[in-house]
Amino acid sequence: MLRFKVLASAVPLIAAAFFARGELLPGSHPCIAVANSAVEITELPWRAELHVAFTDDPGAATVRVQITESAEAADFAFVDGADAAEANACEANPAMQAVSISEIVASGAPVIFLSNDGPADYRIFVRSNTFSQREAAALVVGAGIATRRIEVPITVAARSS
Repeated sequence: MLRFKVLASAVPLIAAAFFARGELLPGSHPCIAVANSAVEITELPWRAELHVAFTDDPGAATVRVQITESAEAADFAFVDGADAAEANACEANPAMQAVSISEIVASGAPVIFLSNDGPADYRIFVRSNTFSQREAAALVVGAGIATRRIEVPITVAARSS
């Protein structure tokens, strides 16, 4: 009976340790590799170095991201199946920055307004089955690159425990 009690008390602690590290369930996280760093979306807010939020009010936004209809008009193009992407480009990068999308605006965190027109800090083109326009915008804002015009191939990092 004592062994059962010890086992019953140890199992939740072990599960909590794996969950805290974010390794309970392996999965894919949208990720981009830019220059010598990488940015990925994380579902675990305590792992994120940056939290972003979205708004429908352009006046409340600190960053404006325009969704374009063509890759030529965009600063960043996200397209599935780009041949230039290395499958493990994000996994092997020690300079990984995790970004989470928050429903609540944190003090000092970027607040993103997505639009199809108007002035924009970033212009993105997204044709992906891997992730949404919101995730692409969060990755671009997380990367913090506004002045260069580059095409970013999608790399999906699958982490296994």
